Amino acid sequence: MIPDPSYSTLLEFALNAAWQAGRITLAYFQTGVKFDRKSDNSPVTIADQKAEQKIRQLINQYWPDHGVLGEEYGQTESKSPFTWIIDPIDGTKSFISGVPLYSTLIALLDGDKTLIGVAHFPALGETIYAVRNEGCFWNGRRVHVSNIDTLSDAVLLTSGLNYFGSKTAAWQRLVDRTYIQRTWGDAYGYFLVATGQAEIMLDPAMHIWDSAPFQVITEEAGGTFTDWQGNSTIHADESMATNSLLFQQLLSVIRED
Repeated sequence: MIPDPSYSTLLEFALNAAWQAGRITLAYFQTGVKFDRKSDNSPVTIADQKAEQKIRQLINQYWPDHGVLGEEYGQTESKSPFTWIIDPIDGTKSFISGVPLYSTLIALLDGDKTLIGVAHFPALGETIYAVRNEGCFWNGRRVHVSNIDTLSDAVLLTSGLNYFGSKTAAWQRLVDRTYIQRTWGDAYGYFLVATGQAEIMLDPAMHIWDSAPFQVITEEAGGTFTDWQGNSTIHADESMATNSLLFQQLLSVIRED
């Protein structure tokens, strides 16, 4: 059994793995790369596949006892308490459209608890990361959520308007009560909340590989990351992030249905 490494060693590994995978994606970005449609109609490219393969290869090389769960290649069971969660390209629709807001996401779980979260934006040269109880950092600089405390001054974000379905009414109420609304979504929306550039990010459709890094990132930046009922979790099929000050106001608006 390999001894448990320190959090700093694990973070350094995660940052390097995200950077290496990100370099792979850049080789295909804005090249007109072909894509296939998965069973849920979401796109997947050779860049998604090669980036996840690289991260898995690095995990197997350095932490062979650790489990892995990735969007493209499923789950490898763990022989230790640690499991890596991978989304090689979060925002593949942006990626295939030549929009630079896509990211490579890596999280490390100890049992059911997220210890480390990394979101690397290769085309932007931006990285945000956090270790539990150690703060949140953007390109090495500690960051915090905003201090906006009224909805009428808030920036509201989502990934796409076609996902809301039965929750459309709640979204429209928030649109009516917030200052700015934009679809600067996917991982980039959570990045904007954690760095104090937006106040609310709302997603009605999520997977664990989308959520896993952002619970620790958002909370370590002073915000909240929950499901739409207000429970702190990475396992829901929905999520919302706030700057904490607007959390209860947001819940109240959602619960008006």
